Amino acid sequence: MDDIPLAYLLIGLAVLLLLSAFFSSSETALMAVNRYKLRHRASEGDKKAARVAKLLSKPDRLIGIILLGNNLVNIFATSLATVISIRLYSDLGPIIMPLVFTPLVLIFAEVAPKTWAAVHPESLAYPVSSPLSWLLRLLYPVVALINWAANGLLKLFGMRSFSRSDQLSRDELRTMLSDSSTRATGSYRAMLLNILDLEQASVSDAMVPRNDMVCLDLKDDWGSIVDQIRNSFYTRLPVIEGDFEEVTGVLHVRTVVNRLAAGTLDLASLRGLVRKPYFVPETTSLTQQLLEFQERERRLGLVVDEYGDIQGLITLDDILEEIVGEFTTEPRNRIRRPTRRRDGTLLIDGAENVRSLNRRLGWALPTEGPRTVNGLLLEHLQAIPEAGAEVLIDGLTFTITALHDNVIKSVEVRGAPPEGAGVAPPTVH
Repeated sequence: MDDIPLAYLLIGLAVLLLLSAFFSSSETALMAVNRYKLRHRASEGDKKAARVAKLLSKPDRLIGIILLGNNLVNIFATSLATVISIRLYSDLGPIIMPLVFTPLVLIFAEVAPKTWAAVHPESLAYPVSSPLSWLLRLLYPVVALINWAANGLLKLFGMRSFSRSDQLSRDELRTMLSDSSTRATGSYRAMLLNILDLEQASVSDAMVPRNDMVCLDLKDDWGSIVDQIRNSFYTRLPVIEGDFEEVTGVLHVRTVVNRLAAGTLDLASLRGLVRKPYFVPETTSLTQQLLEFQERERRLGLVVDEYGDIQGLITLDDILEEIVGEFTTEPRNRIRRPTRRRDGTLLIDGAENVRSLNRRLGWALPTEGPRTVNGLLLEHLQAIPEAGAEVLIDGLTFTITALHDNVIKSVEVRGAPPEGAGVAPPTVH
């Protein structure tokens, strides 16, 4: 070594530091690469992505070759740095070398390259996969021996070899989607989060309440029945016999249009076109009900409680609105939306669904108990209130403005919703 010029030794040390940086950054980049994006690219025929996926499928081998290369390089670099320090400082060289060489290794071979690789894993993981694959093939016997010894040591302590699970729970996936750093746009992120929330909601949370159901009553006179069919806003109507306890089925209005136009429709033929009712337990999750609608090829179900009493109806559109937001064109007199007054307060219908309010306004009202604003306020008051009574919930002040038959019909809410929440345009009251 004494015959080698000092400049050559310094160049050799620099090369070894670069190789150490290569192995250090490769390890961080490959472990931090997005596995889902990697699988997607590999499935589309990306050869580099497929090569990275193959390396990551055997993490013990990958870590083995990286650590083998990194340790060999660092040992050679340490030896070379010792020779250089002796050349420069004689007997003080071995003492000075650690003081100078350690910061060099930490900065240029460890911290800097690993930090960059952690921030930009994809830009590094794909190009380094080729030389690492080549090295793994070349040094496979050595890597296999090291892995065998390491796995044997782990077994002595009751641990199995390296394994990794990429499965995410619903809550973990929700957290990932809620992260502002995700590349999913706001609308897509909101829909994906709503899909995850379907499992937490039941059909009773999204159903049309019994009092709001529009039904075709076969006990009415024939002229009223015909007028209702002709002017019906809905394509499907529950058919009853006098009251809700005698639901005979569901009528698809389109099936009677031709007969009605030809004048051949009568009560007997109308009864024959009524489809058998489909009943849904009110505790069924929206996810399960969506699958049931698909399997049964249905779009409407009658929601019943544990005693078999009808509580309302649920449609496919109701569930889809839980995912994408409201899109159904309801008749004007049936729309319940918060109305912004000029003084900044909100006027809300007492029958408004609490979950819908939370979703539309960004509030966090409790949804475990009552499902409507009326029920929520009655639960807090524990009594039938009078007009003007106030209730404070979640920082919002609800003032009862109208009651009818012991039912809260409308409330005034003070407290501004979060910025950007969707509220009906201001109107004068």
